[in-house]
Amino acid sequence: MLKLRFSSLTQECGTDEAGRGCLAGPVTAAAIILPEDFKLDLLNDSKQLSEKTRELLKPMIEAQAISYSVTHLDHTVVDEINILNASIKAMQESILKLNPLPNYIIVDGNRFKPVNEIPFTTIVKGDSKYLSIAAASVLAKTYRDEYMNKIHEEFPMYNWKKNKGYPTIEHREAIRKYGVSKYHRKSFRLLPEQLKLEF
Repeated sequence: MLKLRFSSLTQECGTDEAGRGCLAGPVTAAAIILPEDFKLDLLNDSKQLSEKTRELLKPMIEAQAISYSVTHLDHTVVDEINILNASIKAMQESILKLNPLPNYIIVDGNRFKPVNEIPFTTIVKGDSKYLSIAAASVLAKTYRDEYMNKIHEEFPMYNWKKNKGYPTIEHREAIRKYGVSKYHRKSFRLLPEQLKLEF
């Protein structure tokens, strides 16, 4: 059973990101404040849910939330400040877009930086322990998938509709064959042999 609150404060928000390990596309974060009477039986960590279930949950989560927001930070930001900093920045920006602003933040994972001096706690595997983090993980994932489906139309050869930018064998084969697109993260090791020296 996922818990509703970590703190005793009602304006507690949960935040999570999606797309951290991808070779292409944005890192996407969501933040959400849930009401005291929030109930959604299907809700779990988004990685445990099928795409169909996540799509089903998205409007239900949005309808019940006191406030929620989503932020995409594109591949250029990831390349510029690195993926960890981009993930944190996306979560911070999502939190600042909430209305009302939260008075406590719970974050999935073990790294975060203060935002507006709001107290926070990082929780490893938080998306399988707290409803707000699980809800944020579903929103981050569905909004990012939507984004990847859209840019798939522009570059169908990488099949982002299916792999969403993750390093699948098929995705890597396409990079080998077609080179990189404007959406690929240049700071990532896009091909396993990239670090080998040519003699």
